[in-house]
Amino acid sequence: MTTQLSHPKIILDTDPGGDDIFALLWLLGFVKQGLAELVAVTSADGNVAAKRTFSCASQILNLTGFSHIKVGRGVPVKGQGLEDAAHIHGSDGMGNLSHTLPAATHTFEEACYSDEIIIDELNADPEGITIIAIGPLTNLAAAETKSPGILKKAKEIVIMGGAFFCPGNVTPHAEFNIWFNPEAAQTVFDSRDDIIVMPLDVTRHLIFTRDMAQAVVSQANPESKLAQFLIALCEFMIGTALGYRETTGIPGFLVHDAATLGYLFYPETLMLRRAKVRVETKGEWTQGQTLMDSRLRPKTEANAWVALQVDEGKFFTSFVEDLKQLFKAVVA
Repeated sequence: MTTQLSHPKIILDTDPGGDDIFALLWLLGFVKQGLAELVAVTSADGNVAAKRTFSCASQILNLTGFSHIKVGRGVPVKGQGLEDAAHIHGSDGMGNLSHTLPAATHTFEEACYSDEIIIDELNADPEGITIIAIGPLTNLAAAETKSPGILKKAKEIVIMGGAFFCPGNVTPHAEFNIWFNPEAAQTVFDSRDDIIVMPLDVTRHLIFTRDMAQAVVSQANPESKLAQFLIALCEFMIGTALGYRETTGIPGFLVHDAATLGYLFYPETLMLRRAKVRVETKGEWTQGQTLMDSRLRPKTEANAWVALQVDEGKFFTSFVEDLKQLFKAVVA
């Protein structure tokens, strides 16, 4: 782990996605408070197809007054025959609510590919940019393959992915982001020795409820498009979470991806373990499984810090209060 700047510069690599959207909104709340700079959003193929995730990112930036931030188009996944997560996030990745929002202001066909943005930004500011990766790691791996060693130029790489001592959420053993492109994930883990990992082991404790959503919008204009969107998206995600029994009956949904920002801005809410992380890329039944060696042996080849415990009370206290700052600022 490294000590973060008080004003981190961030590339958000994402495949929106309901929980991705909540993470993006939280990050924009930090930007609005002057606590972070969002350099770019690099969209990825994952929860829904690349063109959809691109449009989703653009619509959220437009909705919140950040349409000037550039958006990258996702690198295609070779040989892809995998199922996406539209059944969880809606066919548009936004709870089927995209038609209620301002249109995208970025053009997919004219946008730079996400790996090119990552390469260009890291070369322009080595050791100055933190990458928050909350989707499949295709874009990061493509950047590393095209420009070997480029990921070492990031100040830090924080990912949401994996499942170590708990079941997966797409197969019995694998978490979606890693499973979607396990070869890319292994490339990223091989790129440096200090990857920060937020796995299902902690994110399964992060249940965002409708009461929290109401608290966020309580001081905002309830008729604003942003307030109405957040409430509607929350209800959609709660419906799918309960249907798939993700929250043990609690009326809420898991904000998996927000854990990365919890680490970056409120590291006291998490406990991490040094580990050598490997990704299963060849298993018939275990494709995408993440593994670490928990035996009492020296971890001389460790490549990651893995979060295994979270203080969800403190986490959500900060999450809700920071989101309020964004909603106070957006009145339309």
